Amino acid sequence: MTDLPRSSHRRGTDLPSELDVLVVGAGLSGIGLGARLGESLPNLRYALVEAREVSGGTWDLFRYPGVRSDGDMFTLSYPFRPWSGRDSIAQGQDILDYIRETARAYGVEDRTHYGTRMVGAAWSTPDQRWTVELDVTDEAGAVSRRQVRTAYLHLASGYYSYAGGYDAGFEGREDFAGQVVHPQFWPEDLDYAGKRVVVIGSGATAVTLVPAMTDKAAHVVMLQRTPSYLFTVPGSDPVANVLRKALPERLAHKVIRSKNIATQSGLYTLSRRAPRLTRTIILSDAGKRLPGETVAEHFQPPYGVWDQRLCAVPDGDFFDALVAGRSSVVTGQIDRFVPEGVRLTDGSVVEADIIVTATGLELEILGGADFTVDGERVDLARTFAYRGAMLSGVPNASMTVGYVNASWTLRADLVARFVVRLLQHLLAYRLGVVVPVAPEGMRAGPILDIAAGYVQRVVAGFPKVGDRSPWTLPQSYVREMAEFRRADLSDDLRFYPVGSSHTSVPRGAAAPADLPRPEDRATGPTPDPAPVRQEAR
Repeated sequence: MTDLPRSSHRRGTDLPSELDVLVVGAGLSGIGLGARLGESLPNLRYALVEAREVSGGTWDLFRYPGVRSDGDMFTLSYPFRPWSGRDSIAQGQDILDYIRETARAYGVEDRTHYGTRMVGAAWSTPDQRWTVELDVTDEAGAVSRRQVRTAYLHLASGYYSYAGGYDAGFEGREDFAGQVVHPQFWPEDLDYAGKRVVVIGSGATAVTLVPAMTDKAAHVVMLQRTPSYLFTVPGSDPVANVLRKALPERLAHKVIRSKNIATQSGLYTLSRRAPRLTRTIILSDAGKRLPGETVAEHFQPPYGVWDQRLCAVPDGDFFDALVAGRSSVVTGQIDRFVPEGVRLTDGSVVEADIIVTATGLELEILGGADFTVDGERVDLARTFAYRGAMLSGVPNASMTVGYVNASWTLRADLVARFVVRLLQHLLAYRLGVVVPVAPEGMRAGPILDIAAGYVQRVVAGFPKVGDRSPWTLPQSYVREMAEFRRADLSDDLRFYPVGSSHTSVPRGAAAPADLPRPEDRATGPTPDPAPVRQEAR
């Protein structure tokens, strides 16, 4: 094993030219996988590349007032590193500190290279390697291109573009006399003290921004086209605080995490089995806190619970701001921006000095990079997602996709542990290639099954899920925890031995008959190069 260079701030120019595993992205997912790799395969030559100058992903990118978790930290945190913060719903900076402390504690920071963006990757079956194209930005801002070869590639780059949020294309933007801001690019010097603020949107970002900005703004309006489901949660979990005093740290974390997973899973299951009852339960929370006419006008979503994400309201802060008169809600269709604010289709104008367009994200799969397999470009829209973690016909590669109804980290860690298990399997059986092969006749479905507009606009171009295991992505951590643990690696995965003379990998339903089954250990001499350099443990 060749040690990776140690420095205070590595870049892609410091990357070794040959790696066993390359992880793209240094946010929650990438750092979590890096920690798992270091823990289970310490001699592996692995590295992380991060396009930005710092780690943390989402939690460093978003800087708007009040940015916080939209779920509890006991499930958003890693299972191997207990959350020790006081709050269950944590502020963005606290989450960022936790992620970076984890990266340092598990040695992941020492293997992370910044200012390094993957722009493409080409797989060669004869070489049993990915050649990854990287754009590396130096301290002066100059960009250079370099290549790195890796036996295995994991994409932990999330599902949205960091380059820009969704632009709803409101007419008259240039006519507005004030300032227009998108939460993804919050100006550090934005002064909203004493200003009239209109936040367009009704999702988690808007629900966070509205109460947070009332501390300085003259008034804040949430302008929504369609209401969302809002539900009060405790900012600091009293049950969790009692358990943390009574139990050892790791045991307390495990118990609290299990409690919260059960609660989330139960609510989601109830919403699918008894949608009317679930709707009544959720809306009753707003009914207890707001006048009936306000609930009737602004808090009656025309869709089922969990058709879109449920918005958490820590300690009822959003409702409190409405009751106190510091904020208000307007429901209507936007016609255009006008000099004094936003004009609706009914002719009324919502006046503003600052407009915040919390209109959603611009989705981007696998960081927007191009992929080829043996010279053929991979059309992601025509691939199936194996266990929501690998792509049909794409060898030695995986990706992290989280849940839409629970903390991202829950599934990210399941995927990380599966990737580690897969790598251990390759090592143990001296296999050089693994590729998922989708069965014929499988019906395709969306990999992100949620009605949110920012998803529906682009999901057709994403990989698909199938209609049978292991090609589905159940929105259930409890179910998937069991499925990943007992996953049969012979189930729709095909393997090549190290140094195989095959010139192509199977792209369709049929697989070469002479590929070894996982239970058949490779015999005889093993040609180099091996897919990973650590000896089987």
